[in-house]
Amino acid sequence: MRLNDALLGAILLGFAGWVWWMTTFFPAFPGQDYGPNLFPRILAGAIGVCGLLLILRGLRSRAPLVMLDGWTREPARLVSFLLIPGAALFYILVSDFLGFIPTAFLILLVLALWFRARLLVALPVAAGVTLTVHWFFSGLMRVPLPRGLMDPLL
Repeated sequence: MRLNDALLGAILLGFAGWVWWMTTFFPAFPGQDYGPNLFPRILAGAIGVCGLLLILRGLRSRAPLVMLDGWTREPARLVSFLLIPGAALFYILVSDFLGFIPTAFLILLVLALWFRARLLVALPVAAGVTLTVHWFFSGLMRVPLPRGLMDPLL
């Protein structure tokens, strides 16, 4: 699948506008001309310029906005492609209720089995990676991960 540069540029331009708008809610520092919104706005401006350049380049090419390759007509490959953003969406929707450990374990197990790992390999790998990531972020980095159903145990 190939997206026209104009479409990608429009997405980038929209993202830059959203970042700029979000910085309007940042607090100002008294007595200073700049505050915590300066760096995000510089980045948003640069992303916006890149988005505009991509839009111009895409309009000049006169290519279709989306060109589908042959793999997009194969259901198994399309599911494989959509499983990754689907896993991220599943994590966002379910992790507060289930908690990080069960959610990450389920995601890793399903992905490993879909991509043809044997169950005897997928189970310990999913468990080991989940516990390692939890230990790294929660233990070492002190990132508060959702506890969900595991709250009484942790």
